Amino acid sequence: MARKTKAEAAATREALLDAAEEVFFAKGVARTSLEQIARHAGLTRGAVYWHFKNKGDLFMALVQRVRMPFQSLMEEVSNADPTVSPLDAIRLACHAGLNRLEQPSHQRILSILLHRCEFFSDINPIEMQDEISEECFDEMLLVFQLAQQQHSLRDDITPEVATRLMQSTLGGLFHDWLRNPDAFSLRARGAELIDALIKMLQR
Repeated sequence: MARKTKAEAAATREALLDAAEEVFFAKGVARTSLEQIARHAGLTRGAVYWHFKNKGDLFMALVQRVRMPFQSLMEEVSNADPTVSPLDAIRLACHAGLNRLEQPSHQRILSILLHRCEFFSDINPIEMQDEISEECFDEMLLVFQLAQQQHSLRDDITPEVATRLMQSTLGGLFHDWLRNPDAFSLRARGAELIDALIKMLQR
């Protein structure tokens, strides 16, 4: 019975997150109330407060749903091929991240964070974006440093500059794509840009 209750609670939480994703995307975060989310999910506002302290807590849980630490992408690549070089691992990890971002849910949540979330009460979208960006930078920097140690990174490019070049490329790509997702394939254009940049960074 306890197991069923736990499963039901988990299902309710996921239903609320699904509803929040749809309503936030349609109305924006600031203009969405918890009552609207509960109603969209076919649940009560009490159900929302059972799982989340407030709208900020719910929004953070939604972002965590699609958060992809660069380290976990790297581990997937290394597990698939332990002999892969550091630069190739970065290239393949970025490819894997782009593939996931083209999934509708990932696209909507990223769009909410970047374009449909204003500053208010307990939500600071810029702070959340900065936290994700800094985490990715630190993890990617370690791999570029390893590439330097293995003499596969160009001598005139530091790991810090290489990391910033990659982050700037990805950031610009995401913003262009989210403005008009039908204009181009994120995977195809992203793979082309990432492959070209890695080639330029190699010795």
